[in-house]
Amino acid sequence: MNFFKKKQLMKAKQSKDGTKKEQELEVFSNKITENRKRFEQLFYYPTNNALKFRELYISSINRHALILFVAGAVDTKMIDQQIIKPLLEPQSQSTVRNEINIVTDIMHNVLTTASGKKITKIKEAVENMLNGSTLILIDGQRDGILIDTNGFESRSVTEPTAETVVKGPKTAFIESAQVNRSLIRRQLKDHHLITEIVTVGTKSPQQVSVLYIQNIVDKELVATVKKRIEEVQQDAILEISMLEEVIEERPSSLFPSCMTTERPDRACSFLLEGHVILLMDNSPVALVTPITFWSLFQTAEDQFLRMPYGNFSRIIRLIALFIGLLTPAFFLAVTTFHPEMIPTDLLLAMAGTRERIPFPTLWEIVLMEITFEILREAGIRVPTPLGATIGIVGALILGQAAVEANIVSPIMVIIVSITGLASFAIPDIGLSVIVRILRFCLLFAANFLGFIGIALALTAIMAYAASLKAFGVPFFSPLAPYTPSSKDLFLRPVLKKQWLRPQNMSPQRKIRAAPKGEAKE
Repeated sequence: MNFFKKKQLMKAKQSKDGTKKEQELEVFSNKITENRKRFEQLFYYPTNNALKFRELYISSINRHALILFVAGAVDTKMIDQQIIKPLLEPQSQSTVRNEINIVTDIMHNVLTTASGKKITKIKEAVENMLNGSTLILIDGQRDGILIDTNGFESRSVTEPTAETVVKGPKTAFIESAQVNRSLIRRQLKDHHLITEIVTVGTKSPQQVSVLYIQNIVDKELVATVKKRIEEVQQDAILEISMLEEVIEERPSSLFPSCMTTERPDRACSFLLEGHVILLMDNSPVALVTPITFWSLFQTAEDQFLRMPYGNFSRIIRLIALFIGLLTPAFFLAVTTFHPEMIPTDLLLAMAGTRERIPFPTLWEIVLMEITFEILREAGIRVPTPLGATIGIVGALILGQAAVEANIVSPIMVIIVSITGLASFAIPDIGLSVIVRILRFCLLFAANFLGFIGIALALTAIMAYAASLKAFGVPFFSPLAPYTPSSKDLFLRPVLKKQWLRPQNMSPQRKIRAAPKGEAKE
């Protein structure tokens, strides 16, 4: 019995000693030589030559210092001007007055940068160094100084390529989260705008910027978004579209919970309504969460154009949505189950063109739709100078050749062409893909039961979409379920009447701007 008890005590002591050693390895040593060896092991130096060292002697405190950074992630000119030069300049003995807390005095009295902060943990230092920070260690001190010297290469700010507008700002996000945050703050000058940094990824940590307006957003929404990001268990999240998939409630659903935008002005409009914006390095878009159907249907230009012009565009967009979704299924239902709806002359003309077609109407439409989708993908993937050529060759030559070869009828080419053009009028790429997929579902439903099949399929789709929630916000709100809003849905009112924020977002400040004669919030 004594033997087993002694063995358990030895195991407990070994475990305690091991935990103590691990804790000692997590924090800095007061000797810079030991700290250097730890970083050499972590970065596999000298096999990996990305880790750079610079040893200095600071005469004002009579101590050695060690500067560490990752090559390619920092701006070396900033390190020379804001770190090395101030440390090497002859300082008076009164500059560093507190011998006990030398690190704090160096941060406040020697370094010329405003981004310095104290740090004690090695893991945190490594993550920040990989994101472009420089670490300063002083001999005899257990605290380090972390300076933001981000120097990642990035392209200049350019015009949007997917969300183009005729009237409105012409700036778009780029692959630098720091620049993207600046673009948002340039348009939204509000001291309530909060930026929080959350780390995602276990092997390759990436910083996610969480932006929201403190006195507008629902605090439970912010807590939910941050919690889902922190709970992600992936080696690496390289792009914000990957982050969208791992924080969604239904990643396999057709209907999304988030959406991306490349326009800073549109991101600001979402912030003002109580949404949360996520930014990441390497992503030239912002992730908006949560969203509703109206977010996918509307564009940034709707608010920049005068009310009648913007509403006319929305009406055309709505017509295009129904054409892109229902035209092939409607044509199949009419020709197969309800030919009496077609005028006699047109019916005879259609029958004459289909006399030599070897396929049923269903497979003729499917063949044409698949061909059109292949042409669409080919136009996107081929080099840009060939994209227009592919479209012209596919639309004109192949279509004409298919009609002359009696593979498809002329009216089928017209139906598929109108459907394809209508899908291009849908502003959001996610909604466009939803329409393209559901088009095939409605087509097969029309083949079985005609208009009844279309009605049943549409009812099932609408019921499913209406039951969905994105971070607690219903997909069709504020229309269904109804909540008060400025009624900026299918059509928008004039700007001065949009004084009420959509209540489906549970904003803290419900009133955007009170009507004339009423008290402002």
